[in-house]
Amino acid sequence: MSQISIAIIGLGYVGLPLAVEFAKKYPVIGFDIKQERVNQLRKGYDATLEITGQELNSVLCDRHSSCIDKPAALFITSDSDALAEANYYIVTVPTPTDKNNRPDLTPLIKASETIGKVLKPGDIVIYESTVYPGATEEECVPILEKFSGLKYCTTQPQTQAPSPSALSTQHFFCGYSPERINPGDKEHTVTRIKKITSGSTPEAAEKIDTLYRSIITAGTHRASSIKVAEAAKVIENSQRDINIAFINELAMIFNRLGIDTHEVLEAAGTKWNFLQFKPGLVGGHCIGVDPYYLAQKAQESGYHPEIILAGRRLNDNMGKYIASEVVKLLIKRDYKVKGAAILMLGITFKENCPDIRNTRAVDIAQELKQYGAAVEIYDPWATPEEVMHEYGLESLSSLNGNHYDAIILTVAHDHFKTLDIRKLLSTPTGIVYDVKGMLPPDQVDGRL
Repeated sequence: MSQISIAIIGLGYVGLPLAVEFAKKYPVIGFDIKQERVNQLRKGYDATLEITGQELNSVLCDRHSSCIDKPAALFITSDSDALAEANYYIVTVPTPTDKNNRPDLTPLIKASETIGKVLKPGDIVIYESTVYPGATEEECVPILEKFSGLKYCTTQPQTQAPSPSALSTQHFFCGYSPERINPGDKEHTVTRIKKITSGSTPEAAEKIDTLYRSIITAGTHRASSIKVAEAAKVIENSQRDINIAFINELAMIFNRLGIDTHEVLEAAGTKWNFLQFKPGLVGGHCIGVDPYYLAQKAQESGYHPEIILAGRRLNDNMGKYIASEVVKLLIKRDYKVKGAAILMLGITFKENCPDIRNTRAVDIAQELKQYGAAVEIYDPWATPEEVMHEYGLESLSSLNGNHYDAIILTVAHDHFKTLDIRKLLSTPTGIVYDVKGMLPPDQVDGRL
């Protein structure tokens, strides 16, 4: 194969950090369908805050001038024709669920169509987007074949290996290397997280593993097949989801018994093999979504998953539970629930991160509005325009006085640790409810 040239399709939380790292060693084409995103990145600004302006500018280039003499650089574009220059294609688009929690492969299908139109013999397509086991070869490969006119090269027992001459004229290869990006985490960055790799043939698997090993300092783990790599990814977050669901259920039980859940977890955590999980909202693009992909595939195979879906149902209902607990506290203190002024501190799906995708904090706001409460939201990490666009909820650009009957600490941003939260209440009898267990017990009126 000629010199390695990489195309990254999708420049979000996963694709951009990967593109920047690869661009330190190889020519990289970063492709995204959102022109606004492309324009921002070309100016050295990453709205996800995963990459600093300095990091981005150090690898950015203009194809028509500064890229010419660079063996390694990042060119960002929304022009799919530019992808034809690559021989490795890495897909990092989102894989969400629809309103019925069914996998939505539309972004993955569109990305495969885009690649298929420029795919050349011998090229390698690697998928990083989370999918159910089998999706790469069952859903994506046929699209690549249809739009490219080429044949997928794999080493299945029932398939005779193509001749070397055939490989050079009509075949392409695939791989799967699941993303493990943790948005907002500056310690476990892309190069410091061990990478699973796989390929459609032993030769392709070796090339893919070698490619990732060249930037992943934490090393790689080569799976025996694409399906094994897909399954490994989808169970990582399903396992976390189930464990958090168990702790959330314990929190509801202990609340009824008048026991502080965090004290129980602290005591139980003194045993060396006790798993450290805390109660809370489970959102985001991974933990709150991936289990549905596994459940869908299980159901298609004739098995109804009990534990996976039970954990999802419990975690998806935590917003309603928290809202009901706040309402109970208001009633106990003789506040009128209808018209009660309630401030929610935090709307992102996790702390110190601007990502609002699939945030379950919105469930609390929407449920309280059903009770007739006047809910205000403040989150210094989230832009009010994006919150309105995604969820139809207004949010404050700055704190708005001390007129609140109740305050819900929804997300444990470091910024909130500097606030005197009780001073935002209208009266000393106002309520502070701590979803994340961030504040000392004597400073709150309720917590999970």
